[in-house]
Amino acid sequence: MTVTDPDPAEPAGPQIRQDIPHSARMYDYFLGGKDNFAVDREAAERVLTAFPTMRTAVRANRTFMHRATRALARRGLSQWLDIGTGIPTSPNLHEVAQAVEPRARVVYADNDPVVLAHSRALMTSTPQGRTAYVHGDVRDPASILTTPQVAETLDLTRPVVLSMVALLHFVPDLDDARAIVEHLLNPLPAGSALVLSHATAELDPPGASKVEEIYNQAGTSLRLRSRAEFATLFEGLDLLDPGIVPAHRWHPDGTDGAADLLPATVTDAQVSFYAGVALKP
Repeated sequence: MTVTDPDPAEPAGPQIRQDIPHSARMYDYFLGGKDNFAVDREAAERVLTAFPTMRTAVRANRTFMHRATRALARRGLSQWLDIGTGIPTSPNLHEVAQAVEPRARVVYADNDPVVLAHSRALMTSTPQGRTAYVHGDVRDPASILTTPQVAETLDLTRPVVLSMVALLHFVPDLDDARAIVEHLLNPLPAGSALVLSHATAELDPPGASKVEEIYNQAGTSLRLRSRAEFATLFEGLDLLDPGIVPAHRWHPDGTDGAADLLPATVTDAQVSFYAGVALKP
């Protein structure tokens, strides 16, 4: 493996705040990580009280990302723009992609200063491939697309996988979420792919709705959406089989070692995430 040093010109970003919970650090806590603060753990425990299977849900979401990445790499795609990366948790997306296609190139983007502080863990790559990190906000997609890291790492004349896993439910307005997807997909050529997952209250209305309330009270805007609303994010694209399904039901082929983290009897209500993968015609 080679290591790509972070760009010394990369801005340090805002200071890490320990007085308010942050969704990326709460997600890290749900996954059993240690890169979180007491305020994150307290908020996460409130979520677990309301929705006791949240740890199962986030693992189902992450293993969906692994399977989608592997499936697209097997289809010949070799470039990824992963926005809303989160705190590094091995295997990271580039590790999954490069296990199939050693030449895979991945640009990660996130707006959490904790993720920026740990971004060196995302800078490992096979000698044939490459990784880069952008400290940027999905609500300003142009600021991500125009970075030197994207220009130097990805060839936008060739297909790119746009991956936004467990991200767009933090964009409260559905029109804004659709505009973000459109803005990011527009410069990508035909054959590019979109990988999305999104929290929903349809599969466990009482528990999931309480989670939405806890996040919003903690200062993180969270909007759970129906399957029909989620489907609008894929308008104009060709969904791959099996279409939009709960995250653990997207090609649960059993070939992903991380899938062993999920109970064999996991239910749709316990996951409460929709997921889908589509190609740009």
